[in-house]
Amino acid sequence: MTRESETTADVLVAGGGLGGVAAALAALRRGRSVLLVEETDWIGGQLTSQGVPPDEHTWIEQFGCTRSYRRLRDAIRDHYRTWYPLTDEARARPDLNPGEGRVSRLCHEPRVAAAVLDAMVAPYVSAGRLRILYGHKVVGATVDGDRVRAVTVEAADGHRLEVAAPYVLDATELGDLLPLTGAEHVTGFESRHDTGEPSAPDEAQPANMQAFSWVFAIEHRAGEDHTIDRPAGYRDWARYQPPKWPNPLLSLSAPDPRTLETVTRAFTPNPAPAPFVADQRADPGDKELWAFRRVLSRNLYRPGFAASDVTIVNWPMIDYLPGPLIGVSAEERDKHLAGARELSMSMLYWLQTEAPREDGGTGWPGLRLRGDVLGTTDGLAKAPYIRESRRIEARYRIVEQDLSLAVRGQAGAVAYPDSVGIGMYRIDLHPSTGGDTYIDVASSPFQIPLGALLPVRLRNLLPAAKNIGTTHITNGCYRLHPVEWNIGEVAGTLAAHCLDHGLEPEQVHADGARLRAFRSELAADGVELAWPEIRGY
Repeated sequence: MTRESETTADVLVAGGGLGGVAAALAALRRGRSVLLVEETDWIGGQLTSQGVPPDEHTWIEQFGCTRSYRRLRDAIRDHYRTWYPLTDEARARPDLNPGEGRVSRLCHEPRVAAAVLDAMVAPYVSAGRLRILYGHKVVGATVDGDRVRAVTVEAADGHRLEVAAPYVLDATELGDLLPLTGAEHVTGFESRHDTGEPSAPDEAQPANMQAFSWVFAIEHRAGEDHTIDRPAGYRDWARYQPPKWPNPLLSLSAPDPRTLETVTRAFTPNPAPAPFVADQRADPGDKELWAFRRVLSRNLYRPGFAASDVTIVNWPMIDYLPGPLIGVSAEERDKHLAGARELSMSMLYWLQTEAPREDGGTGWPGLRLRGDVLGTTDGLAKAPYIRESRRIEARYRIVEQDLSLAVRGQAGAVAYPDSVGIGMYRIDLHPSTGGDTYIDVASSPFQIPLGALLPVRLRNLLPAAKNIGTTHITNGCYRLHPVEWNIGEVAGTLAAHCLDHGLEPEQVHADGARLRAFRSELAADGVELAWPEIRGY
């Protein structure tokens, strides 16, 4: 194994997901140099390498995200308008939804988002101020007291590089830097006695975490046979019935996340056009699985352009429940990753061969994997979709009572004096590795407190993704695309602000005048700090 000489940057960002990209761009806009470390060969995380169309709130087209996130959304639409043979009607839609998916008003192909994000960072790469280490992961850290001095990253071939930076941002999907730096952190469920949360259990369950999923993309070619080889563990998965689940996992039936009643979803490849405006508040859109996360709708393009729609399979039936990826050995982690891949391929095989059709037949052999949409040859996303990370012990911990509609009522969510952004989504927790079913709690439009981004001890490490000071419960609404971007943008801005003014994050937070100046800087850069008055949410 070789070791390259130590390299430096003003800001090291570990993890190239949405939070990591937003953090890097924020620091770069302020003249700082950034080294970005990403395990895959795509930046964008849940939007790209994990293959998940954006989960967003009702008002996203008008307000409720940062200016730079809106720029990303606009650029994705412009990419389709520029390069795709849309119909004149589709091209003219200001709210173009390329996939006409029901989960989001901007369902689109992951590879398009990857191309747009590449374009957003390209000027800084050309200027030599941004270096991206693709195919690298963080494996070690050097800590001196309460400061991180350097981080060791490793390539797939074992080559290691030590990176020193005044500020280190953890935007990894699982909060990988937290244990490496000795940062105080938590995992899984906290107890009700600790947090006071109505939805928390009586005892803490640190190994009990939300399921992760390995998504895939498919199209349907009627009259053709694209049946995959039967996965080795298919029969085991076909018999597998999770705790508190009404039937085997490989099925079109599953609990409704909000009511827990058993619901049988429809599945109709390439259905006839049906008007639908995605609005999670009014309709989660998951009752028809083909259109649910459809990312390419052939109805929007000139006749003959696309033989089929393309849809993303990220359904309850591929939630992997046998074990977590955090707090286990490397061997156990690899076993769960392989198990999740096999579960997803078993779901596809079941759809191709055994799934009941409305006409009384079974299976759709014409279902065909579209790995090219995800940048892979095997049809699966480049990385698993991660819903829950390690979380820092923060100066302020966001709890269910801060934003639960049942608790707060018409008073709305807690208004934090140190708000650095906003978000909105129901508290949406998928079944967990400890055997729990869905936890789904209506929430109020909420704010992001700066205190939740500040570790209790370390002075130059900042969370920049799903690893802020939420609980297991509130992670369920702070983990979505626009909120993760907002968190990352604030972390990158804070690092640059501290470097510019010779301050540390806690000094910015503790001093009223400094906090006001920082919040004014965020607002000037297009970060919304409070919600307008909204009724009927």
